[in-house]
Amino acid sequence: MSGGLAALLDDIAALAKLAAASVDDVSAAAGRASAKAAGVVVDDTAVTPRYVTGFKPERELPIIRKIALGSLRNKLLVIVPVALLLSQFAPWALTPLLMIGGTYLCFEGAEKLLEKFGVLAHPEDHDIPVIEQGPEQERTMVASAIRTDFILSAEIIVIALNEVAHEPIVRRTIILIIVALVITLLVYGVVAIIVKMDDVGLNLSGRSSGAVQKFGRGLVKAMPKVLTALSTIGIIAMLWVGGHILLVGVDTLGWHGLYGFVHGLEDGVAGLLPALGGFLAWLVNTIASAILGLVVGCIVVGILLLLPFGPLARTGETGPGDSDGSAEATAPGKD
Repeated sequence: MSGGLAALLDDIAALAKLAAASVDDVSAAAGRASAKAAGVVVDDTAVTPRYVTGFKPERELPIIRKIALGSLRNKLLVIVPVALLLSQFAPWALTPLLMIGGTYLCFEGAEKLLEKFGVLAHPEDHDIPVIEQGPEQERTMVASAIRTDFILSAEIIVIALNEVAHEPIVRRTIILIIVALVITLLVYGVVAIIVKMDDVGLNLSGRSSGAVQKFGRGLVKAMPKVLTALSTIGIIAMLWVGGHILLVGVDTLGWHGLYGFVHGLEDGVAGLLPALGGFLAWLVNTIASAILGLVVGCIVVGILLLLPFGPLARTGETGPGDSDGSAEATAPGKD
């Protein structure tokens, strides 16, 4: 009896060690997968604050929470299950679907950039402060942020999936769920810190210490500029990420010329300064992706402008040559 109990305890100990090793393997794989998607995570973090700018301070965190919950729902209920099913039964469909999302990012980035430079007129309510537009504008901005996040989240999950494609389906599922949770907490935690930093500065400016007060006032003055810069970075990031999705996608689908040309440029600049070769190659790829994203985005914008219906026609976003295009309608404004 004691021998049987000892054997059972040995089996339990062995299973516990196996489970611990499995957890370590899953954690390591999730870490590798998350690291591979780090570039898109940075883009997601840069894009999101532009959707919170202009709201009352007390609404900023609730809005971020809504976007984060929407992002998490998208990842856990849509993106992860669909990615797993496709990877199991139709892996060929992942790239075309991702390219459709990349095209949407190119369109949105190009549209916002053209608005900034006055090539496209803003929507009629674009220059009305968000605070004055009420709850409807809040819902619109949250929905828009969640749509953009959906594309970026899909790329994050697909990148992570490619990293763990060799794993069994159960472990693959657990890894992707961990990646989805960690990435969402990381992105929206950083976004919350960024958008509330001016409140932190305001609090510090009321402290007794002169140095702390000065630092707080500096934060208050700097944050509007930081948020404006992040808004611009977010637009460029959409073009960069969307263009990169398309660049890699066409290569994966068998059209190697464009990717081969960019890769040749990378190799060329990498040989100029060996110490900075990796960075220069990344920079060339990034610039090429952003240019491709802008070209594709402008083409999509042009097509939508020619249609009598669709998002641009619906919001009245016509070009400067519109019949009622006044200087006020076409002047660039704050995004």
